[in-house]
Amino acid sequence: MVIGMAAAKSFRELNVYKLAREAAGGVFHVSKSFPREERYAMTDQIRRSSRAVNAMIAEAWARRRYRAAFINKLDEALGEAMESQAWLDHAFDSGYLAKEEFEALDAKFRSVSAMLARMIDRAGDFCKNASDTDYRRVGSQEGEPPITNH
Repeated sequence: MVIGMAAAKSFRELNVYKLAREAAGGVFHVSKSFPREERYAMTDQIRRSSRAVNAMIAEAWARRRYRAAFINKLDEALGEAMESQAWLDHAFDSGYLAKEEFEALDAKFRSVSAMLARMIDRAGDFCKNASDTDYRRVGSQEGEPPITNH
């Protein structure tokens, strides 16, 4: 959860979120030139998967209290990043992307994927509490009964 020397206070401060957002913006830009007949088959799909990456990172951040949920959301983000790469492959193979555009976007998604994999491996550094924490007791005074009302 460290950025430089300071701890991140928001998902927006995470370098992986910033890069995923940049990659999604690049996908949106290049996909504007895709043929009209690809609107639903490819354009919507690649835009959806590329935008889902940073959305899943934001969700993971919100769920970092629970290590398993945090890892699950990061794993979903990793899947969306790789799905975006598959769509980039199709766009390139179909002649909708120049080699330079393809390589630049693919490199961003490869970097995002590597960063997500490292976050998964280091989930404990990001998660607030141990998985065996009794959250009913967090914040209660010693000797008080656990909070059970919802």
